[in-house]
Amino acid sequence: MTNKTLTVLGAGSWGTALSLVLADNGHDVRLWSYHKEQAEKINQTKMNEKYLPDILLPETIIAYHDLEEAIKNCEIIIVAVPTKAVREVMKKLLNYIKNPVTIVHVCKGIEPGSLKRVSEIIKEEVPEYLLKDIVVLSGPSHAEEVSLRHPTTVAVASENLAAAEMVQELFMNTNFRVYTNPDVIGVEIGGALKNIIALAAGISDGLGYGDNAKAALMTRGLAEIARLGAKMGANPLTFSGLTGIGDLIVTCTSVHSRNWRAGNALGKGESLQEILHNMGQTVEGVRTTKAAYQLAEKYQVNMPISIILYKVLFENLNPKAAVDELMTRKKTHEMEDLVNILENE
Repeated sequence: MTNKTLTVLGAGSWGTALSLVLADNGHDVRLWSYHKEQAEKINQTKMNEKYLPDILLPETIIAYHDLEEAIKNCEIIIVAVPTKAVREVMKKLLNYIKNPVTIVHVCKGIEPGSLKRVSEIIKEEVPEYLLKDIVVLSGPSHAEEVSLRHPTTVAVASENLAAAEMVQELFMNTNFRVYTNPDVIGVEIGGALKNIIALAAGISDGLGYGDNAKAALMTRGLAEIARLGAKMGANPLTFSGLTGIGDLIVTCTSVHSRNWRAGNALGKGESLQEILHNMGQTVEGVRTTKAAYQLAEKYQVNMPISIILYKVLFENLNPKAAVDELMTRKKTHEMEDLVNILENE
């Protein structure tokens, strides 16, 4: 692929790590930051010290605060902002987009209230005549490891296979392997809801429970993700891949995971407010738990872990009591879940 000029919106850890992948592949990258001081410091030091300390950025990554300049003449825009900021950023983009663009989003969340996936938010905010394609990039990928060029695999999904393959070509190299997947719904649902299960896994670890408890949470968590995803039109097989099992494993078991860390602190007795304040970064699973609670009601899907976590986060249920409530639910047959999921396909 020939050298391209690409824009990455969002200079957090993930946006910066993906900028590094693109720069490694010979592309010129414009990294947009909402904060002027951050953009200036990145350009001065060639480092994003707040999010990826000690990682030197190549000269082909230039930070911008001016959104109009950042997207000027770019045909491909990568959106790496928190889910709650997607609508606002899309509205701002409309002031400056002159020609149709391909938007690649790497956000992992669902909007409470509207219950929209990120690709649906983008479609609502960007007129069809300015939108060439939407591609989702997701999978088990900590920014810290990607920035160190550790082996990583992700998936890209789009309604247009050619667009997915184009993005696959943009990002793929010897350290960063990219697979295509036609299931946009499944990739987005898996990427968003695994954060809920990671919060629960962190709580379990914070309470001092062991691997047995976490394995149960991850396995049953995947089952409820698949139940909801199938109801919403996803292919159940997607949840056995990178954006299902893969993302769930990495997010539930690593100290790099903000959601696991937040859950761990909850399990140790800290309040949600002080946890979010101390972390200073978006914990997507908190907002997504509210959306999942609403989706479970809308689609009449049994999602006990998500519902219990909602009570912990928003109704002050004690984490220990939450685990007890999960363990004393009525008896069920494991195979019933698999049959129900497959029947929805």
